[in-house]
Amino acid sequence: MTERLVVQDALQPGVHAVRAEEADRLLEVWEASVRATHHFLSESDIQFFKPLVVQSLLTLDYLHCVRDLNGELVGFVGVSEQRMEALFVHPLFHRAGVGRRLSRHAVVELRATRVDVNEQNEGAVAFYRRIGFEVEGRSEVDSLGKPFPLLHMRKHNPAAW
Repeated sequence: MTERLVVQDALQPGVHAVRAEEADRLLEVWEASVRATHHFLSESDIQFFKPLVVQSLLTLDYLHCVRDLNGELVGFVGVSEQRMEALFVHPLFHRAGVGRRLSRHAVVELRATRVDVNEQNEGAVAFYRRIGFEVEGRSEVDSLGKPFPLLHMRKHNPAAW
């Protein structure tokens, strides 16, 4: 519990816009998070997705982050058309409230009530359920046609936080 308090105390308050010059840091956080949570991906899968990440993130309607006290990005959320398209937190900041803060911001401020989650990422599925998302459907493949099943989730009561 002490470590979690120290990490939470090491964060700037609020949620901030991601700056264009932070593209390299976005990729670092994405990769560290994926390696810590997406155990179903092979190294070749990670290398396949890696060059696509920043390019796709920078096209989203909103790309916001949480920063540490030094101003470094430690987690981010991307939203387009009322859908959370990305939520990644550096593993050093897992369970410190960063994902919850970013999700709340996405839902309450940006009206994002839908998210697609890799079914094999059980921690993410449990996280979204804890914050009130429910499974509405399932796809056998991801958005690129890769064999990574997705759960289509929705938060029916965005005001419930």
